[in-house]
Amino acid sequence: MLNRLAYRFHQSLERHFPEQRLFLKSDTETRFIRLRPATQVIALVGGTLGLAWTIVATALIMMDSIGAGSAREQSARQQAMFEERLNTLSADRDLRADDALRAQERFNAALAQVSEMQERLLASEDRRGELETGVEAIQDTLRRTIKERDVARAEANRVTLALNEQSGGATEMGRAKDAVATLEFLIDALGLTAEERDEMLAAAETAREETRLVTEEKRMVEQRNDLIFTKLEEAVTVSMEPLDNMFRQAGMSPEDLLDAVREGYSGQGGPLTPISMSTSGGVLAPEELRANAILGGLDRMNMYRIAAFKLPFAMPVKDRFRWTSGFGYRRDPKGAGTRMHEGTDMAGAYGTAIFATADGVVTHAGWDNGYGRQVTIRHDFGVETLYGHLSQIRVEVGQRVSRGDRIGDMGNSGRSTGTHLHYEVHLGGKPVNPMTFIKAGKNVF
Repeated sequence: MLNRLAYRFHQSLERHFPEQRLFLKSDTETRFIRLRPATQVIALVGGTLGLAWTIVATALIMMDSIGAGSAREQSARQQAMFEERLNTLSADRDLRADDALRAQERFNAALAQVSEMQERLLASEDRRGELETGVEAIQDTLRRTIKERDVARAEANRVTLALNEQSGGATEMGRAKDAVATLEFLIDALGLTAEERDEMLAAAETAREETRLVTEEKRMVEQRNDLIFTKLEEAVTVSMEPLDNMFRQAGMSPEDLLDAVREGYSGQGGPLTPISMSTSGGVLAPEELRANAILGGLDRMNMYRIAAFKLPFAMPVKDRFRWTSGFGYRRDPKGAGTRMHEGTDMAGAYGTAIFATADGVVTHAGWDNGYGRQVTIRHDFGVETLYGHLSQIRVEVGQRVSRGDRIGDMGNSGRSTGTHLHYEVHLGGKPVNPMTFIKAGKNVF
């Protein structure tokens, strides 16, 4: 039965794949290779499987290449968007800082004008008071002179009557002339007094007009100062909110940071001294209180600026890269099970520049079995950053670095499966997620 099935199978193969002979001819002899049906079937099946494997492998390679290209393009677009937003925010921050500086200059000039106007107003008030006192004295003198004139007239009439009764009409003409001369002298004196009174009244009216103009000018200056104060307060509020949010998102108390900065302040700018226009130690005016509040906000922003440069809110890699592994538990790439990954990995080109993310002092710059070539920087407020798997180290232990200084190059040293940077942030000696600081600072720097 089996022989019959084998015979039929062989006959079927003979019909579809007849026996072939491949002749090889030389100068002296001719040989041939017999290709039986089974051999042809095996060769056909093998060739078909090889062709199918080639097609599948090519498709997988093309799909992986297309996927990698799309990821790179997406990363490039995100990087470009991030850089554009960073440039926009930096320009807006610089613009607001310039506006605040110009507003402060205008505010100082306005305060000087207000002080000058106040002095002019006080001088005008003193002059008006002197003029009113002079007018009252002149009026009193005029009233007294009129009374004296009336008394003199009455006395002259009485004397004239008495002389007429004693001496008769011979001397009456001389006495009348004397009385007329006396009256003319009194009238002239009264006229001069009236002119002086009119001059004093005109001077008092001029002083009142000057006082009114100075008061109106002072009111306009106060309105302009109020507008300047409002703009400054809005600028300080708008600039302060993202800084507060940045430190809170990083898990740090803004007030504790500011206290620490004030305690260790090294003279970079200095706190702004409050304004005090009073020399007698009295209660400050509302304008002085608003000015002091604005200066306090500017001082707080200055402290924030110092703290931000001392904390790792910047990016360690500025060239193109892709995120390959985040903070937390993961499957070990070397096959050592599930392990804690205490940092974040950024893969890029070999030799990509690595930068310090904050001001600090280098505490380690050398080889570590796990991290390969590694740099550790100690920052203020109990913060440390670690940069591992470098190809080259460009700093030394004890060296002080600033944010943005180049400290090494990206590499593949140590326990690594490819070129990348392993970046860690330690707070109080414990590792924390570096993305907390990077995300907190992306809308500010």
